[in-house]
This record gives sequence, C-alpha cells and structure tokens, in this order.
Amino acid sequence: MEQVRQTILDPKMLELLVCPQCKGPLSYDETAQELVSKKAKLAYPVRDGVPILLISEARQLDD
Repeated sequence: MEQVRQTILDPKMLELLVCPQCKGPLSYDETAQELVSKKAKLAYPVRDGVPILLISEARQLDD
C-alpha cells in the first residue's frame, strides 16, 4: 500500500500565490493536498510540496 506524505506549505509562499484563472486568493487544503480557488471553483494539486498551478491540471469543484 502506497503511503501518502502530507506536505505543509510555507504560509508566506501561500500569500504570494494566486489562481491562474481568476487571479483570486488560494487556500490550502492539507488533507486533500490541494490549493483551492473558491472564486474559480478549481482545486490545484500539490505534489511533493510543489503547487501545480496549471488550469489543465486543476480539478473542478462541486457546488
């Protein structure tokens, strides 16, 4: 069984990151390992501590 590592993002870095689609703020969901844009309704993955801020990699959030 593969073990999933939890990554904690630097709060200072999180303050600087914005959603590439709407330029709005992102919040970090540590459990899902995603950066969430509530405005764009997208969740961007964080892999090995690296945010993948590509719209093509984002997951659409349900309402």
